[in-house]
Amino acid sequence: MRDVRAPIGEDDLQAFIDQRLDEPRRAAVEAYLAEHPEIAARVEAEGRQRDLLRELLQPKFDEPIPAHLRIDTLAAARRERRRGRWQTAAAACVMFVVGAGSGWFGAMQARPTAQSRPMPMVVADQATLAYSTFASEVMHPVEVRATEQAHLMTWLSKRLGHPISAPDLSGHGYRLMGGRLLPGGSGAAAQLMYDDDHGSRLTLFVEAANGDTTAFRFAQDGDMATFVWIDKGMGFAVTAKTPRDALLPIAEAVYRQLDTAPPPARGS
Repeated sequence: MRDVRAPIGEDDLQAFIDQRLDEPRRAAVEAYLAEHPEIAARVEAEGRQRDLLRELLQPKFDEPIPAHLRIDTLAAARRERRRGRWQTAAAACVMFVVGAGSGWFGAMQARPTAQSRPMPMVVADQATLAYSTFASEVMHPVEVRATEQAHLMTWLSKRLGHPISAPDLSGHGYRLMGGRLLPGGSGAAAQLMYDDDHGSRLTLFVEAANGDTTAFRFAQDGDMATFVWIDKGMGFAVTAKTPRDALLPIAEAVYRQLDTAPPPARGS
């Protein structure tokens, strides 16, 4: 928790506008604004602008997302780009090593496709892609902020056709920022985003997923770590830029609070 005696900065003012401050810090900002009427007028104007934008954009929440922006479409495009890079490199090798082409071609044919990959890994792919897209967003990391948590959970649960709630991760230093609706592999998906006092962000990705209940599976994509599991027809993935051992207890806390029950296996 931030020291209430710390100087009031622009981050505090924006958090005040978005109603993300705890009570002591909010009181400190209110006292600061009382002493600086010109800044108070700006904050009030920005608050009105935020409310107006939210009202104008509200109809967009229920519009279908274009097919080319669906998570599975973006993931397939990324896999195709990776495959193209491998093909280019292999073609160069063929110029120097006679017969290498046939061996490489056989290896490429043996690579798993999206359809043959285990469902937990498909969910992990979609979760990491959503994380890389939105976790770095400064102005609009979420569609609906945590100040409207009840509305957010009702909306996402309705669109997914499955009741979901926002786990409390304050014991691990993370607080809910809000969430958004995303396209999933076979329907809607949801992303809840959390941050901590250092600005690190963590997401929970949820979508319908075929397959039997699974234990935790671990996936690493660059500096992004993900724990994923399937339970009761739903896929869950917790993603953050943090070491595996640091993320595991958070993932365990999430599935306990969601009342999901994957076997407590710790291997990938």
